[in-house]
Amino acid sequence: MPYGKYKGRLIADLPGHYLNWFASQGFPPGEIGRLLALMHETDHNGLSSLIEPLRKR
Repeated sequence: MPYGKYKGRLIADLPGHYLNWFASQGFPPGEIGRLLALMHETDHNGLSSLIEPLRKR
């Protein structure tokens, strides 16, 4: 995450309540917004385990 309370943290490691906040306020424009929206959908639907294989790379 490039800014805010969770600056320096991987987007995949952001807490669900923070992703939910972005979803309610609107995601920022550009790639960061697309990544946050994707992570929100992944987290919201209980699919966070799909990220694990990518971490091992």
